[in-house]
Amino acid sequence: MRLRGSLARQLFGLQLLIVLALLGAVAAVTIAQSHATFRDTEGGRLLSVAEDVAATAGVRVGAEDEVRRHWLLPPFAESARAQSGADFVIITDARGTVLTSPDPAQVGEKLPAEGSTALGGRSWVGVVGGAVVAHVPVISDAGRVLGLVAVGSAQPSTWETITSSPGDLLVYLGIAAVIGLGGSLVVSWWIKRQTLGLEPREITGLVEHREAMLRGVKEGVLGLDEQNRITLVNDQALRLLNLSADCVGQPVDSLELNERLRDVLAGRASGQDEIALRKGRVLTMNRMPVSVHEQPIGAVITMRDRTELAALRHELDVHRQTTDTLRAQAHEFTNQLHTISGLIELGEYDEVVRYVTRASRTHEAWSTEVVAKVADPALAALLIAKASLAAEHAVGLRLSADSRIGELDEALSADLVTVVGNLVDNALDALPATGGGWVEVDLRQTDTDVLVRVRDSGPGVAPEIAEEVFRHGFTTKVAEHGGQRGIGLALTRQICVRRGGEVSVRNDGGAVFSARLGLSAAGGSR
Repeated sequence: MRLRGSLARQLFGLQLLIVLALLGAVAAVTIAQSHATFRDTEGGRLLSVAEDVAATAGVRVGAEDEVRRHWLLPPFAESARAQSGADFVIITDARGTVLTSPDPAQVGEKLPAEGSTALGGRSWVGVVGGAVVAHVPVISDAGRVLGLVAVGSAQPSTWETITSSPGDLLVYLGIAAVIGLGGSLVVSWWIKRQTLGLEPREITGLVEHREAMLRGVKEGVLGLDEQNRITLVNDQALRLLNLSADCVGQPVDSLELNERLRDVLAGRASGQDEIALRKGRVLTMNRMPVSVHEQPIGAVITMRDRTELAALRHELDVHRQTTDTLRAQAHEFTNQLHTISGLIELGEYDEVVRYVTRASRTHEAWSTEVVAKVADPALAALLIAKASLAAEHAVGLRLSADSRIGELDEALSADLVTVVGNLVDNALDALPATGGGWVEVDLRQTDTDVLVRVRDSGPGVAPEIAEEVFRHGFTTKVAEHGGQRGIGLALTRQICVRRGGEVSVRNDGGAVFSARLGLSAAGGSR
């Protein structure tokens, strides 16, 4: 049967049934104990009465004398019944036939004596027909069993047992019922208050609605308690953070995440739209503390995948750098054309030839050097373009004498272009805006790795942020001015780690960035 009504009413009804069941069990146990006590106490008393009657000389004479027994035995039996208060006193012969009984119709009938041992010469106490009965044999002087004396009293009914129990069982049961009823009301009120008056179907609906919302939200959502343990997480957050579904209940610091991610999730890194990297993804994360009744209960972290946006931005940066390179080359060519035009107007034709030859040799020498040392077309093109950009900033870009790179596969070539491009841009940004200085690129290839070293003549990297520039994504220029975190060096580190390598920075007359990339990818980055 389905329970109807509010949650409080259902709880009240169930608790009331439980209380009544317990009271019924208590009453049943009490009645059973009372019946057992009655049997023990009354059985002993009845046995004593039966022994007194069986020991009477007149009873022994009457049981043995067939002529006088019919008028001799009844007075003894009736006197014993009246004095003892028993319900009946019956005397039988040696075959168990009733000789005298309060019920005349029973005289001459066989006495019911299931299990009795009295006719065998031993006393017996038991229950027969709902009455407690004591049987005692009547024994002659010669030791022969002449019959038996049966004395019995009917057991009280259940109601009589309850009403006559010590301390009035009904009163105690009534008090217990009132206490149980009051307790049920209090529990029902408390449950209703704790559930804000919501019914089970409403609570179920809220849970289902919450689950549907969490699964339907495109952003990743992760909830934490005050101890930074995960309390809820939707499918998108599991995918973005690459976590298993059993992460609920685990502390953030125990998860296999990089330090940057753990700092953002635990609130140790404050701010809006925090950038973090995870398994090749660029994540934007926001952490919002949650309070109930002005008491903090945890935090909710939302996260978005900005990998596509970062890729688009990187592509735009490539186009911007290409545009800047073309602009720098156009600016350089314009200056050269102006110089040539001026020399022609001055009639310095021999100087024009020497100037053109010198400019042509400069560009041809750099291109020839790059192509001779770098066999990968994409990387060579990048270095040639970066030379024009460096020239615009009055910075010298050079390759080390021992640089050698062979042909690379497409994936490694793309990764190496990103790493070298980021490190060269970082070095150019680190040099004074007034110009001067130099940037040296050293490229080596072994049987298993590609080694990149970019050094500049700038001020170097402060030791306190030497590790932070990779972990938090600082670029060297904004780090010096306390700017916001970037992702250039962080992406560089991610690529190196993904390829089983590493990246580091040290100071040696300027910043020296060293990167190592495996020829084959080693796995995803944290």
